[in-house]
Amino acid sequence: MWRELAPVGRNADTGGYRRFAWTGADADCRNWFQEQAEARGLTYEVDRNGNQWAWLGDHSAGDAVVTGSHLDSVPDGGAFDGPLGVVSSFAALDELRRRGAQFTRPLAITNFGDEEGARFGLACVGSRLASGQLSKEQAFELRDGDGIRLPQAMEEAGYDPAAIGPDPERLARIGAFVELHVEQGRALDLSGDAVGIASAIWPHGRWRFDFAGEANHAGTTRLVDRRDPMLTYAETVLAARREAELAGAVATFGKISVEPNGVNAIPSLVRGWLDSRAADQATLDTVVAAVQRAAKERADRDGVDLRVVRESFTPVVEFEHALRDEINKILGGAVPVLGTGAGHDAGILSATVPTAMLFVRNPTGVSHSPAESAAEDDCVAGVIALADVLEGLACS
Repeated sequence: MWRELAPVGRNADTGGYRRFAWTGADADCRNWFQEQAEARGLTYEVDRNGNQWAWLGDHSAGDAVVTGSHLDSVPDGGAFDGPLGVVSSFAALDELRRRGAQFTRPLAITNFGDEEGARFGLACVGSRLASGQLSKEQAFELRDGDGIRLPQAMEEAGYDPAAIGPDPERLARIGAFVELHVEQGRALDLSGDAVGIASAIWPHGRWRFDFAGEANHAGTTRLVDRRDPMLTYAETVLAARREAELAGAVATFGKISVEPNGVNAIPSLVRGWLDSRAADQATLDTVVAAVQRAAKERADRDGVDLRVVRESFTPVVEFEHALRDEINKILGGAVPVLGTGAGHDAGILSATVPTAMLFVRNPTGVSHSPAESAAEDDCVAGVIALADVLEGLACS
């Protein structure tokens, strides 16, 4: 499975993946998922929001155990973030069948759409829509860098955007959702463990900073006459690093848009996106507020207009303790429990469904990069752990 999926959406120049929602690479990933489901005799379906499901047993019976992750990527992302969870889910089912396990609850494997938000700027679109955390009206306003709106992209990919929206009946049939994911950090590497259990996801969000100045000639405009928004943006980037370091949080400006984007032109507009995360809500609020103050102070000095828009936000997610403790017991009771600063579909679903996560060791901690990696032995350990968990939850 890994060899079949590996070439899909991979950029030959960077070695990274560009599996963006509702593109050709995304369609190839979806076709792969359907083929894996049908090859195992599972009932395949796509829900109203484009999320894929592969069912073993009666999907309408309720109290189902669901596992899976996502197959899309960030720009030039790594091979493991998302796909490891989907591949491991199919492999875990194969392992349970090899064991002769007898299922007493329905089981499903899922691929949630547009988890990374690389194309439309909002993460976890598929699970947000299903859980009602993103309305149809809000989704229809999402657009990519080329101005293409989400419904147009879905329609061009062969899906009906008119059908999207909350899916409470489907979620009500889920008794537990367990997502396996490569760790996006080095906690397991430092502890020497191949597999861990998630305790919580840090609160996190994305804020768009619009710095509006005045376009002018780079060679003839005196420095004192300039209203250069790039200077304001640069100071804001540095402020984000300072404030995050002081608070023990993280803050990143990883995306920028410049107009008119000419080498010999002073920009008229610089638009930057801040991603910030912290262990608790108060710390996150403190960091973001401090960054905004620093941006405003510098903007006033530079004669630049500033607008800040919060584009997305996810509060702290405490995974259900009872399910987490049951999984730890199934795995022998000695599995490390760790928090994470990365968002996941499991975090979105936790508001309505009992959810848990397993992490597989990442020896370098690198993620969202072509250098992302995991050892084959650790991946196999993850499959066995997931199979054990599914057997404990869904089998007699």
